[in-house]
Amino acid sequence: MYIILKRLFDIFFSLFILFLTLPILLLSLILIKLESKGPVFFFQERLGLNGDVFHVFKLRTMTHIKRDFHEKILAGNIEVTKVGYYLRRFKVDELPQFINVLIGNMSIVGPRPCLKNIEHLYNQDTHYRFKVKPGVTSLAGVRGSIYLTWPEKWTYDKIYVENANFILDLRIIVKTILVVFIGEKKFLKVPTKN
Repeated sequence: MYIILKRLFDIFFSLFILFLTLPILLLSLILIKLESKGPVFFFQERLGLNGDVFHVFKLRTMTHIKRDFHEKILAGNIEVTKVGYYLRRFKVDELPQFINVLIGNMSIVGPRPCLKNIEHLYNQDTHYRFKVKPGVTSLAGVRGSIYLTWPEKWTYDKIYVENANFILDLRIIVKTILVVFIGEKKFLKVPTKN
């Protein structure tokens, strides 16, 4: 029952968010195009449910130069454009992922979709994240996100998968709204192992 409710919620919530944020998305597209060369959208291969590969949609926040993505891009990175800094800070670059949710390869809440080229970093908790669809937001995302190590994120993924329910999803969504306005660092909380 939870899976059916979750999918219905994903569809209606994604449509609502995309409609609500359409003016912000259109303005972002214009600003990205005015500031730098290259496409406005950025497509990247990620691992989803059962480890299957899919393309995640994002707004481009970095220069158009082709690069290999294997590290977290933190604030102050010179490759992040001026517009990109604000798109990242307020999570606007993530809005196109609601299209992924409508397609069905992502959910509103779930572990963040994993990069393909970090398999060498996997530990005993990593496989939990592949038991559910990846999310636009996550438990790790409201506990410090980019300030957490991969193993810390995977511990939160395990906690989420083992306790997934509609109330937990709603709590994560509400906290995500706070993170957007207050910032990730304010919510930094390193997980403790059971």
